[in-house]
Parts: sequence; C-alpha cells; structure tokens
Amino acid sequence: MSLKERIDQDLKEAMKSGDKNRINTVRAIRAAFLEKEVSLRVGGKAELNEEQELEVVMSLAKKRKDSIQQYKDAGRMDLAETEQAELSVIETYLPAQMADEEIEATVKDIIAGVGATSMKDMGKVMGTAMKQLKGKADGGKVQEIVKSALS
Repeated sequence: MSLKERIDQDLKEAMKSGDKNRINTVRAIRAAFLEKEVSLRVGGKAELNEEQELEVVMSLAKKRKDSIQQYKDAGRMDLAETEQAELSVIETYLPAQMADEEIEATVKDIIAGVGATSMKDMGKVMGTAMKQLKGKADGGKVQEIVKSALS
C-alpha cells in the first residue's frame, strides 16, 4: 500500500473515531500531496512516487518542528502543544529514525569513501550523507555529526 493510500485509509478511520486533531493533520497531508501533484502536472495527471511522497511528509514535519520552536520562543505554549500533536501524527508516516551511533558509522564510511580530511570537504560528505540518509535521519543531526567527525 502506498503512503497516499495509507493516508486516505487513515482519514476514513479518523473520521469514524472523531479524532479532530488526526482528521485535520491527515487532511493537511492530503492537501500537501495534491499541491505537489499539481505543481508537477504537465498537461495530464501527475502521480507522486514514493520518494516524492516522503519528501512532502518530511517537509510538513520540518515545518511543524520550526513552528514549535518559534512558539516556544514567543511563550505560546498552547500553540506549541497543538503543533506538537500534529507533528506526532505526521511522524507516524515517516520511516524510523536512525540512532546516533548508526548515523556516525554511516558518516565515517562516507568520509572514508570520499577521502575527506578536513572541514573543506564538508560539502562532499554532506551531499553523499543526505542522499544515503534521506528520511532516516534529521539533517541537523547529520550535519552535527559530520562537523565533529571532520574537526
């Protein structure tokens, strides 16, 4: 079952259960999928592949994380809690995140593979790392680990 089909099924279940937060969040995901499909459409009908669906969900999760931080900084805990609830629903559609040790091991392999020796090579390492770890690890965490490994 594709991610889009799973989301459609989850929307039906959320509507039956009456979970307002889940309904609104799943509808937002569906709307983001539709928006992405329309932006890709060139004449006919566009279908998102799995990678594009994952990108949309990751983008929504990142937006929620940024909003949570901004609301906390502004002292609006009520809005931060709402965003956190939406983020927890969105994260159910993301693949399991890798542990720090796994990320470090992958980064060390990449550094050895590209022959990186200093911070000057960070761009090469990050490009390769983000391709390999896409959806499996937070970009900020990967960057942090790459910096510590190269310095």
